[in-house]
Amino acid sequence: MASTATVVICGAGIAGVALAHQLAVTHGWRRVVLVEAGDPLALTSDKSTECYRNWWPDAAMVALMNRSIDHLEALALASANRIRLNRRGYLYATADRQRAEQWQTQAAMIARNGAGPLRIHNRIDADYQPYTGHDWRDAPDGADLLLDPDLIRRHFPALSPATVAVLHPRRCGWLSAQQLGALLLEEARNAGVLLIRGQVTAVAQTGGRVSGVAVATPGGTQLIATPRFVNAAGPHLAAIGDLLGIELPVHNQLHLKAAFSDSLGVVPRTAPLLIWSDPIQLDWNEAERHELRADPATAWLANPLPAGVHCRPEGEGNSQQVLLLWDYHPHDHYTRTAHFPVPLDDTFFEIALRGMTVMLPSLRAYRDRLPRAYLDGGYYTCTPENRPLIGPLPLEGAFVIGALAGYGIMAAVAAAELLAAHIVGGPLPAYAADFHPARYADPAYREQLAHWSETGQL
Repeated sequence: MASTATVVICGAGIAGVALAHQLAVTHGWRRVVLVEAGDPLALTSDKSTECYRNWWPDAAMVALMNRSIDHLEALALASANRIRLNRRGYLYATADRQRAEQWQTQAAMIARNGAGPLRIHNRIDADYQPYTGHDWRDAPDGADLLLDPDLIRRHFPALSPATVAVLHPRRCGWLSAQQLGALLLEEARNAGVLLIRGQVTAVAQTGGRVSGVAVATPGGTQLIATPRFVNAAGPHLAAIGDLLGIELPVHNQLHLKAAFSDSLGVVPRTAPLLIWSDPIQLDWNEAERHELRADPATAWLANPLPAGVHCRPEGEGNSQQVLLLWDYHPHDHYTRTAHFPVPLDDTFFEIALRGMTVMLPSLRAYRDRLPRAYLDGGYYTCTPENRPLIGPLPLEGAFVIGALAGYGIMAAVAAAELLAAHIVGGPLPAYAADFHPARYADPAYREQLAHWSETGQL
């Protein structure tokens, strides 16, 4: 228990834990308090796809992710790769030649924004190799664009024969989110961070600034005197903002994930993250399509669905597990609440598996007898343009780190470093203003927001 704190952080997800680590371990602060109603790292942080990438259409996001990946690689080195970091890359595939042409322009722009060099391969004998090892230090950065179908089939024979191009960003891969969070939390607690199990119910203000926090615990309400409060509440970001009298420009999107045993070995165990980049028409037979269209609740499934179905191998050794994701549901951008336990959709696995067969046709062998799948999911808390909120709020002593959408695991350590710099008064990186909550007060930024098109979100 604590009666005073230098800072109270609401939320012990990956963002809150990373911030506590920054303040206590990097900056040597004492009396750092983390408040979490449930188990640390268990609300949405443990529902992650656990992937990371520096491949974004937004220069500020490229810079933030490059910084975060620098930190992840340093943590991997310092811990004998306890976090199980790899650099397999992301593999975007298309059957649309026009999309392939667009990729060339977009990829050149992203490369100029700092994601690394773009290499274009349009011959079967091109000097291109995927990376299948475990030491990311040997892997290339930048991206490879493969435009020769024979070259694509040579390296990725499991892909649909209709594939005309693949884009392979390389400073990308995945890691163990559980091990990353556990490592940061262990080091933070060893440095004196106090974790309190409870719910923040009020933030006191005196003279226009934060003066204390009330926490409802199993033993009763605890009052903590503090000059600083951080909203790191993940999917509850908006609700905690309301406690401060500050409306945050965020909404929650429910995303689901399925894990299944690929006993037929369709997904190569050395594969990168595999992503189909074209809209998908599911291959229902005529009777199924007629039945779907007869019911207004399911008619939409007979129409083309969005691009972006993706999967990756999970586990090492003899593991046959595959993670499968697809954000095919439309989202209400006014939904600010989050409901737990997360509502699961029993049809998700079949629909996502059917979608993935467009990229990996051999998965059709599972359609008549679906494997048993484990479903889970969580909320992406997003801003309108999918940039995070990192910085001070318009109440002295109040800060926010959140709206990390589907990239919380990959961005958390750099986001925490940035917010810690705001809190301690340290130098700020060039991208700080791009994530500052006050950006929405800038008329020029609001005009830019009105024409925002590509968010980079999967």
